[in-house]
Amino acid sequence: MTHKHRTSFFQRHLESLQLGVAVVFLVAVGLYAALNEVHFANLSRSSVWLLIASAVVGAYMAMNIAANDVANNMGPAVGSGAMSMGWALLVAALFEAVGALVAGHEVVGTIKDGIIDSTLIADPTLLAWVMFSALLSASLWLHLATAVGAPVSTTHSIIGAIMGGGIAAGGWELVNWGMMTSIVVSWVVSPLLGGLIAAGLLYLIKRQITYRSEMTEAAARVVPWLIAAMTWAFGTYMLLKGMGQRVSIGFWPAMFAGAILGLAVWAAVRRPIARQALQHANSKESVNRLFIWPLVCSAALLSFAHGANDVANAVGPLAAIYEAISLGAVHAQSTTPLWLMLLGALGFSIGLTLYGAHLIRTVGKEITELDNMRAYAIAMASALTVIAASQLGLPVSTTHIAIGAVFGVGFLRELLQVNHAKMEAVVFAGHRGHDRAEVEAYLQRFEVAEIDEKKRMLAEMKRRAKEREGFDGAVFDKDERKAFKKAYKKEVVKRAVVLRIVAAWIVTVPATAALAAVLYQVVAALLVV
Repeated sequence: MTHKHRTSFFQRHLESLQLGVAVVFLVAVGLYAALNEVHFANLSRSSVWLLIASAVVGAYMAMNIAANDVANNMGPAVGSGAMSMGWALLVAALFEAVGALVAGHEVVGTIKDGIIDSTLIADPTLLAWVMFSALLSASLWLHLATAVGAPVSTTHSIIGAIMGGGIAAGGWELVNWGMMTSIVVSWVVSPLLGGLIAAGLLYLIKRQITYRSEMTEAAARVVPWLIAAMTWAFGTYMLLKGMGQRVSIGFWPAMFAGAILGLAVWAAVRRPIARQALQHANSKESVNRLFIWPLVCSAALLSFAHGANDVANAVGPLAAIYEAISLGAVHAQSTTPLWLMLLGALGFSIGLTLYGAHLIRTVGKEITELDNMRAYAIAMASALTVIAASQLGLPVSTTHIAIGAVFGVGFLRELLQVNHAKMEAVVFAGHRGHDRAEVEAYLQRFEVAEIDEKKRMLAEMKRRAKEREGFDGAVFDKDERKAFKKAYKKEVVKRAVVLRIVAAWIVTVPATAALAAVLYQVVAALLVV
């Protein structure tokens, strides 16, 4: 069989191959849980089957998280062209798994015992069934959402499901409403914060690099500091969450050590970056190439942070089931067994590898046009927001953060385009009656001028326009003004995508809560029988 025929065969049977690998993984999880007898000491037969089924559903949930949510991390890098799809899948799978194993334990406690008060359910078996109903409900919802192409929040899904199952089992008072309030606040704050940070970073890059007359020289100075900032954030987080599992280290010592690491990286990369910059033409396209490696590294950082934060969505309920069955109670601060964390990590990697490509394209290309600088701002803002949430043990939605960052960059672009159009209008007003070639030459000088020089030129144009006798403020004739108005309304961010995502966010919590409540009632009826 030739290479062409093999490729064609693979493309024709891709869905079947993906399904086959997924089924093999889930069967392997079930067999491991069934054959590992150390988990079944003094357990009844029904409890053993519940634990086996829960392990399979937990792995299924982890795969669905990867299919619907985790690809947000690599979307900016692939959408900007900094990474190929194959490399993005490989890097994301590796860092997601490492983040889940190294730093995911604290957030698991929040999901496991922070949404409902497990002490109010006297029978630990009923608590296990509540968590099983929640896990299955969230998994089915995510599967359905992925099938129809809806970008829902996996965190919303599992929290809504746990809340619905808990209410069905013990009433409204079972829900930890204080925790739910803080989580709801984080759902609102996280996309806003992600958007503001991304927009702020992009504007900083523009002011310090692309708005300069000598862009490559400015990039040679600024890009190493951006890499150092990324290293500082990643190093600090690793010390707090990675080493913190084995060695107690305070927040400020970790911050200081991360800063030292960042400075060391700055010293190592500043000369190579400077040499590379000087080899490029003085253009925005050339500057973009300097952001490839910072973008790749920040995307890897985001994958690590996502693995640490969102592994709780699959492992948290599973850990609660395991403890309820084997220990007779759920303990928020207890250590989650390694095999459960490994199950979540493998589920992330396999689900991402099999089904992540579609969402990577959606996030990277369908919302707004990205280049390397925009993608770096999005990825870095997302990483910083997720890391802060994970450090606080708060299960925020990475979908909210990533999409908020993308929208932040897109809306900043719209604002800057409108401002630029207004500045051009001032230039035309100041040259009213002049030769068109003279106006174009002035605009070219205006484009490459420094910020302070642009301000001076605009002030001069406004003064000249006001001095013109009979000037009524119109820059163009009637038809030109109409076209100019249209340009103002040009959408850089697709509003239809915004509305679709917001609608999906609103529906997810009540949908999973209702489904979990129904599943629990079915289970309770069967148990009574």
